[in-house]
Amino acid sequence: MSGTDVAGAVPVAVPKRRTGTRPRIPAVPGFAPRPAGGGAGPGACGAGSLKAAGKALRLRVPRAAHSRLDLPADRPDAVRAVEESNRGRVPGLTPIRVGRMAATPFAFLRGSAGLMAHDLTGTPVSGVGAQLCGDAHAANFGLYGDARGSLVIDLNDFDETVFGPWEWDLKRLAASLVLAGREAGADEETCRRGAYDTVGAYRRTMRLLARLPALDAWNAIADEELVSHTDARDLLGTLERVSAKARNNTSARFAAKSTEESEDGGRRFVDAPPVLRRVPDEEAAAVAAGLEGYLATVSQDRVPLLARYAIQDVAFRVVGTGSVGTRSYVVLLLDHRGEPLVLQVKEARPSALSPYLPQAGFDVPDVPHEGRRVVLGQKRMQVVSDILLGWADVAGRPYQVRQFRNRKGSVDPGALAAGQVDDYGRMTGALLARAHAHSADPRLLAGYCGKNCELDEAIAGFAVAYADRTEADHDELVRAVRAGRIAAESGV
Repeated sequence: MSGTDVAGAVPVAVPKRRTGTRPRIPAVPGFAPRPAGGGAGPGACGAGSLKAAGKALRLRVPRAAHSRLDLPADRPDAVRAVEESNRGRVPGLTPIRVGRMAATPFAFLRGSAGLMAHDLTGTPVSGVGAQLCGDAHAANFGLYGDARGSLVIDLNDFDETVFGPWEWDLKRLAASLVLAGREAGADEETCRRGAYDTVGAYRRTMRLLARLPALDAWNAIADEELVSHTDARDLLGTLERVSAKARNNTSARFAAKSTEESEDGGRRFVDAPPVLRRVPDEEAAAVAAGLEGYLATVSQDRVPLLARYAIQDVAFRVVGTGSVGTRSYVVLLLDHRGEPLVLQVKEARPSALSPYLPQAGFDVPDVPHEGRRVVLGQKRMQVVSDILLGWADVAGRPYQVRQFRNRKGSVDPGALAAGQVDDYGRMTGALLARAHAHSADPRLLAGYCGKNCELDEAIAGFAVAYADRTEADHDELVRAVRAGRIAAESGV
């Protein structure tokens, strides 16, 4: 008898059945396609073969080479880079963005994902791809609520997500740990050690995932095991305090503080400029109309839940550091008891990393909808995602839609005690490895990263050098603000 194709696999010949025995089904390639560069390979490949393939990549790109920081010759100065990243944003809000970026070198890094991607084109890459966060700095990890109200911890910002070189996320995270440590007042050795431990935790976690059955690896390192897995016990008190605050960070609490009763007995937002402002009826109607399209993108088993709410009001809300100036709305919905649910409808701009992918050997993806890119990238990286994720179009622009204040909480890396910097680095490094292993085969990456500390040393060296470069860029921006070359609003 002849075999049939299995989701794109080549036809195979199946031996005739022998009496009383089950036919042996030949090994075939994995039945689901993998992204190019993501470690795709025959499903029957043993761990040894992919691990060996990862090791072989070291011959072309030695792990020690990742210490290099060769800035491209066409690198823009810091001010021009900020001005270019402000294009297409709401003009009246860009001074707030500049002011927030000028606050500290770490804040500058948070707002300059595109500039760092430009700089990373001059660094070596192994050629293995993964779904990237794209902005994997230390402040983009945090707590949020799952479908049952429990708290989980993971990456939690995906505006720049794209498929690309895994090294870019890891180097951005390591550099951010150095800057956060400096902001916290830690000495240089502690800061460097934070970056070193970040990479070490990533490498060790990838090796752990490579040894596990595929399904176990996918869901590995439950949140209650994270502290012990990463030996981050010094963070326990901090995480407990953040968790306690996160549990109260809900739509109901936000609505209680940010809305008032309207004449018709409903509720409406209260202006709190420049962070929160009500919008004209026409603009609110456009957002509400966009949510009709959103219903076709959210998981369909959630539509009956959303049907129990009615839209009450829409407001514009300034968010984040790098995101300031993007169009972002909060939508107040009430159920039959008057209990609120707040959705965030946030403009989805093209990933700041996309223009630089070809120089790293990766294709620029064909993106039919930027909001869809963000949502699918988030789902590919997180173990548990917001149950109301979706996307929409508002007045011809793409948006992502998600719950607002979904028990979110985060550690402020710049406020950590010196002794906690390396703990936080290990925790975030492990989470990043788990996220990457959803799209890149951990066996391949484990083979490349290896057992010893060569990669840890190399990227820690890069991180210190890039932190120095970021401090110089930040200083240049501050001087430009003082000279009136670029407008900034501070303390907003």
